[in-house]
Amino acid sequence: MPETALLIQLALILIAIGAFAGVLAGLLGVGGGIVLVAAFFYSFTALGYLGPQLMQICLATSLATIVVTSVRSVHGHNKKGAVDWTVLKTWAPGIAVGAVVGVLVAASLRTVALQAIFGVLAIVISLYMAFGRRDWRLGAAMPTGAARAALSPAVGFLSVLMGIGGGSFGVPVMTLYGMPIHRAVATAAGFGLLIAVPSVIGFLFVEIDPAFRPPFTVGAINLPAFAIVISMTLLTTPLGVKLAHRLDPAPLRRVFAVFLFLVALNMLRAALFG
Repeated sequence: MPETALLIQLALILIAIGAFAGVLAGLLGVGGGIVLVAAFFYSFTALGYLGPQLMQICLATSLATIVVTSVRSVHGHNKKGAVDWTVLKTWAPGIAVGAVVGVLVAASLRTVALQAIFGVLAIVISLYMAFGRRDWRLGAAMPTGAARAALSPAVGFLSVLMGIGGGSFGVPVMTLYGMPIHRAVATAAGFGLLIAVPSVIGFLFVEIDPAFRPPFTVGAINLPAFAIVISMTLLTTPLGVKLAHRLDPAPLRRVFAVFLFLVALNMLRAALFG
């Protein structure tokens, strides 16, 4: 049985992580997953759980929280009529397939490889947040046929490898094809559910070496981290939403982009040099 002091220390760290992720999600519209994966990694490492499968635990636990937050988000957006159900239904099979393939790939990789993947993709996302323009376009309407068949699984696959929902990749794809930003954000919440549900089921069957497994981890999902973070994000996301209405989000997004860029560089440094 883990020591009580260790459990208390872990709980306090997770409370702070969940609160921070919730505020960011409400303030910047950034999915909590991209914050949670890095935060879980550094927290579990500080507590002595660094191992070859640590990133799998971080990815899986982050995706488990996305199941809950996506349901809540889709419900809220749907009441306002913002979800594009046609896009969601037609992209669903490809996204789900990509998510399943992502779990299979993530389960076969070790922490160093997943750190490197997370770092590279996080740099791409941070650069888009910092320099992307809403008037950029790849087309006037959402792609169908071969383009959709290629893009939809790519969104699911890359999201699982980062432990995030559909927003970080889905929103840029949809806005680049002319979808209004609010409708893209609402629809991407549905992408998150399509990504998280099959991937969480898959991660439940991933075996983690007990010597490197944080307390109360089932498969690759750490239950205390999941429960505490969900509780805190539900409390603090509304606070972030209120702040978003009082502050200009553009400079805040750039500040977060710099923060994410630095986190990504540190992940790459750790992957390359230990």
